[in-house]
Amino acid sequence: MRFMMMVKADKNYEAGNPPPPELQAAMGAYTEEMMKAGVVVGVGGLLPSAMGAKVRIAGDAVSVLDGPFTEAKELIGGYAIVEAKSKAEAIEHAKRFMKLHVEVLGPSYSGECEVREMCMPPDMSNGH
Repeated sequence: MRFMMMVKADKNYEAGNPPPPELQAAMGAYTEEMMKAGVVVGVGGLLPSAMGAKVRIAGDAVSVLDGPFTEAKELIGGYAIVEAKSKAEAIEHAKRFMKLHVEVLGPSYSGECEVREMCMPPDMSNGH
């Protein structure tokens, strides 16, 4: 089963500040280890919402709202797609990833990672 782990953005992310170099290095090492183990399928980071847009439709009226968006706590800063046997296993991967932040940034770090199973087309349900 595939799951998407979505790390929520914070005010530093929205200000366009990259993670500290030591956190980038730790996340890179963790991601490489998990990719070699066949757990991580893909990862990515997103630029701040100021560089994005929302496209809305209501009936036949389409509107575009340029960023930044006010609810930064609801924004996704980065994601990983993982292969796991169960939701519990995917949650364990997310816990390990978030604990890495505390190990590098210290006990005052506060963050959130949402874990959601992905819908796969029937011909892709075996992970191919």
